[in-house]
Amino acid sequence: MRSGRTAASEGTRGGRTAGGSVPGEGARGGRATGAGAPGERSPGERAPGARGAAPKQDRSRATRQRLLASAVTCLAERGWTGSTVTVVAEHAGVSRGAAQHHFPTREDLFTAAVEYVAEERSRALRELPTPASVYAAVETLVGLYTGPLFRAALHLWVAASNEPQLGPRVTALEARIGRETHRMAVALLGADESRPGVRETVQGLLDTARGLGLANLLTDDSARRRGIVAQWARLVEASLRS
Repeated sequence: MRSGRTAASEGTRGGRTAGGSVPGEGARGGRATGAGAPGERSPGERAPGARGAAPKQDRSRATRQRLLASAVTCLAERGWTGSTVTVVAEHAGVSRGAAQHHFPTREDLFTAAVEYVAEERSRALRELPTPASVYAAVETLVGLYTGPLFRAALHLWVAASNEPQLGPRVTALEARIGRETHRMAVALLGADESRPGVRETVQGLLDTARGLGLANLLTDDSARRRGIVAQWARLVEASLRS
């Protein structure tokens, strides 16, 4: 979704004057203090630079978040090759200059996007509802691998295999997400991994879910996936009860 603010206004926030200051900073920070002692402010006068500082920081953070969210969306929809800084900036509704103010290079943008995707996937795990049945738990876990966040992660995997700037970070974050997902799966299923075969069953379910996510990348695999989810629910339930 595009922001209502124009690209020009974003570029102004990202730009700097010839003296190196953000436009408007000097006017707020350089107010005369009057005839009082050096640095003394008249009654009711705001501290230098205080007015508008928080809203400006909020706008900057919002712009950064829009760029990261757009980077993820563009990765999911266009892949690595089609997700240039210009494309991401246009999708976010900001100028290329504003995008480069936050992320000077494409590698900077997508390295930050790796972190963003990891955090969003972690948040999605934390916000999973408590399932009413083993089938619902299996369906929920499979759903983690068939949404836009996982699709974006897949494109990051492909990019990381060829981009040395991304490779180590993607590998480390994926390992962390894998551990978090396994712990969440155990909790959702109410599984006791001290029992023989339970840990392997849970991991097998997650490996299958990842494979279903890969299959869904090319075509809508939802019809076949429903049958596989039902079968895995039966297998998991039998494993947990044995």
